[in-house]
Amino acid sequence: MTWEKITKNYRKLKVLLIDCKWYPMCPMKVFYEKGKLNKKWVELCRKGDWESCIRYQMEERGQEHPDWMLPDGSIDERLYKLCKEVMG
Repeated sequence: MTWEKITKNYRKLKVLLIDCKWYPMCPMKVFYEKGKLNKKWVELCRKGDWESCIRYQMEERGQEHPDWMLPDGSIDERLYKLCKEVMG
C-alpha cells in the first residue's frame, strides 16, 4: 500500500467520525423526522461519507439546489410534491 493511499484512507476515516456540518439545517433531516425519507439517506449524509454527498458539495460551493434533491443528486418527485403542499 502506498503512502498516498494510506493518507487517503486515514482522511476518509476522519470524515466518518464527524457529523456533516450542514445536517442540522438540511431538508433531509426534516423529511426523515417527518417519516418521509428512508433512514439510509440520513446515515449517508449525516454519519456516513458526507463528503461524497452531492448536496454537501453544492452547499460548499454556494450552489443552489432543490430541497427535494437526494444526497446522490437525484430528484425525488414525492418530496417535491410534499414541499409544494407545505409551501402552498
